Amino acid sequence: MTRPAQASPIGQEHSALTPLPPRVGGRSLPGHQPRREARVLVVEDDESARTLLRRVLQRHGLEVIDAPDAAGALRHLFEARPDLVVLDLQLPDLAGQTLLTRIRELTDVPVMIVTAESDEESCVSTLRAGADDFMRKPVGVQELLARVEALLRRIPATEEQPQRYSDGLLEIDFASLEVHADGQPVELTPLQLRLLTALVHHRGQVLAPEQLLKLAWDDELVPRERVKLYVGYLRRRFRDQGVELPVETVRGFGYRYRPPATS
Repeated sequence: MTRPAQASPIGQEHSALTPLPPRVGGRSLPGHQPRREARVLVVEDDESARTLLRRVLQRHGLEVIDAPDAAGALRHLFEARPDLVVLDLQLPDLAGQTLLTRIRELTDVPVMIVTAESDEESCVSTLRAGADDFMRKPVGVQELLARVEALLRRIPATEEQPQRYSDGLLEIDFASLEVHADGQPVELTPLQLRLLTALVHHRGQVLAPEQLLKLAWDDELVPRERVKLYVGYLRRRFRDQGVELPVETVRGFGYRYRPPATS
C-alpha cells in the first residue's frame, strides 16, 4: 500500500538556536555508560524526513543515529544505547506502537513520537503505551528542539554503574547482558534480566511489588500480581540450570535477593 505524500516533518529550519547542552548519565539498558553528548536514535522510513531530522538535531550538538525500520531501530537500541528515541508510527516492517511496546520491554529510554497521524486516539494510545511525548507533523524546529531538550533535561544524572556483578553464585556482565549462575550460562528474556538486575542492585533489601514494577517495568499501573508471576518465571529459569536462585519471598512485603554467604 502506497503511503500518501507527506509534508516535510520540519516546518522550517532555524540556525540561530542555542546548541543543546551535553547530558551525562540517563536511564537505559544495564551497562549503559554516561557520555558527554546525548545520542538520539531517529526511526523514520521516509528518507528525506529522516535526513532532515538528523541534520537539525546534529546542528544543535546532538549525536544522531537513524534507522528506516523497526529491525534497524532494535539493533541500534542494543548497539548504540541511545539517550532518546524519535519514532515515527508508520514503519514498513512493524507498527510503530508495536515497536514502542518492544522498546519499553527493553529499556525506559525516553521516546518522542513524531508522526503524521493526527487523531487524538493515536496520541492517547501511544502515551499510554509508554511514549514520553507526541508531536504531529509538520513540526517547527524550535518546538522540536525545546521538547528534545526537556526530555533530556528531566533525566537525572547518574553515577557510573559497575560493568559486572559477582557474588560467588551469580555473575552478570551488564555490558554484554550475559548471566552465569554457578559457572553456567543462563538465557534470560529482557524483562527477566531487568527484574534480576533490580533485585541484585538492591540486594539484601525487601522490594515491594510496586517498587519492582517501577524498576523493571517502569509502569506502576501494571497489575502487581504480574510481579509474582515473573519472579516465578525467573526462579524456574535458574532451576532449569540446576541452580536455586536466592530470591526470597517476604510474605506481605515483597521480594529480596540475598547473596550467598562467602567464606
